[in-house]
Amino acid sequence: MKFFSYFYDEMEHLFYQKPQDFNKFVTRELLSYGLGATLYMPATRPNIHQEILSKKHEGLTSLVIDLEDAVGDLEIGRAEEKLVKELSKLFEELNRQFLRFEDLPLMFIRIRDCRQFQSLKEKLGKAIKLLTGVVLPKFSSEDGEMLLKLVRKIHSPQHPFYAMPILETAKVIQKETRLDELLKIKKLLDQNRELILNVRIGATDFSGLYGIRRSADTTVYDIAILRDCIADIINIFQRGDDPYIVSGPVWEYFSAKERMLKPQLRQTPFRERYGDEGLKLRAELIDQNMDGLIREVLMDIANGLTGKTVIHPSHIKTVQALNVISFEEYVDACTIVEAAGGHLGVVRSGFANKMNEIKPHYVWAKKILLKSQLYGVLHAEVTNIDLIKKEVYV
Repeated sequence: MKFFSYFYDEMEHLFYQKPQDFNKFVTRELLSYGLGATLYMPATRPNIHQEILSKKHEGLTSLVIDLEDAVGDLEIGRAEEKLVKELSKLFEELNRQFLRFEDLPLMFIRIRDCRQFQSLKEKLGKAIKLLTGVVLPKFSSEDGEMLLKLVRKIHSPQHPFYAMPILETAKVIQKETRLDELLKIKKLLDQNRELILNVRIGATDFSGLYGIRRSADTTVYDIAILRDCIADIINIFQRGDDPYIVSGPVWEYFSAKERMLKPQLRQTPFRERYGDEGLKLRAELIDQNMDGLIREVLMDIANGLTGKTVIHPSHIKTVQALNVISFEEYVDACTIVEAAGGHLGVVRSGFANKMNEIKPHYVWAKKILLKSQLYGVLHAEVTNIDLIKKEVYV
């Protein structure tokens, strides 16, 4: 499995450094960058195993089968049965067709509580090997330890199994309890670091606690209370030389409707790159409410987040295209890491537009180089807009 495998003959033209193959058996540090656009689907969805085998969603690298918010309380029993049935079928088909587990997208289940987690572990049997891990919603310092103990019982070098806690409780969003709760959660995760693939942000649950729902014209960074909380999450979990990977929150919109605000994509980059054809591309993005998604992903990246939760397959390629490393970022990162021996404090960028300070930019540079292994590096003359154009709208 690798990002952008559907480009085939165009890989040489687009990528200075091609994306490399990966699966759940690579190191945790590298795998944490490999989730890309993580597609959520309810456990009640029919024929999940067929969708996975047929590679229905082009570009998909990770998915979550959801037993929590996507399933009504009265449907839990049926959803659990459906999940076990679908994963068991997938396990059988892979063995029957002699297909490799490593070629599957990274698969996770989102559970409700410890009891359900333990029950599913027993019912899945050997089929649990299909999973890369479990998503832990409404993760808290109170019940998190028990959940991570269950994860540890499954995890092994032969069959790695990771946890992805979601921060979305009242204690995290409410000002008077936030820092204490985040520090307690951070301490708990530090004690189980080898089990934690990344940390996720539940912006929808946070919003719901205040009766807020953002529109397609509004990013999470435009909602003051969400922006404030996300800033503290980044502050706590992305500190130091070995930060946690924090993933961008879900984007909820995928269908066109009448716009109330001006589109959020400037005309100039599209017109300068492609002329009239570029303006047509911009119009198509706006028609599908993709301009808000693009703006939010760019803000995610600017704030140090990697990857994103999505609820529609049409988002996958755009999210992943925006996470590809530019040639300039890659060269600067290489320069910084190579100059980190202690003899230099600052190096002029080869692009003559910035100074690369070795110590302040070193963690950023390491992150860029890790991310570049999976997402690849564009040629100097290629942009993320080129990828979006080729992937989605041609």
